[in-house]
Amino acid sequence: MTRDRSREEKLELALKLLAHVEREELPLPDAVDRIETVTDSPSLTRDILDAAEKRGIVDREGGRLRVRTGGTYVNFDAQVVRREGEFDCRRCGASISTGHFVRFETGELGPFGPDCVRKVTGRD
Repeated sequence: MTRDRSREEKLELALKLLAHVEREELPLPDAVDRIETVTDSPSLTRDILDAAEKRGIVDREGGRLRVRTGGTYVNFDAQVVRREGEFDCRRCGASISTGHFVRFETGELGPFGPDCVRKVTGRD
């Protein structure tokens, strides 16, 4: 159903996700949890964090990230699409019948269950 994304596409999608987190600051493990919805590669995760800092999306302060793109949140009405079907949540692995997909101009991320889409976008 979905094609495999290139390393560069994954990097750009993860950067968009970090830029759209609804918190000004988050612990590094929470940021990695979000990145892992895009890739499970430790080297790409490091590259994503480095690129996010170089592009001014985040500042790293010890074990925390300060998001510098305040006000750039996911608009749930416009950017989160729900689809019915048989899915596995990309974050927790649970079987779900309604998938929530987050749309960015760089691509779509999902499916997520209703709780996980809120966690991934930083709402919870």
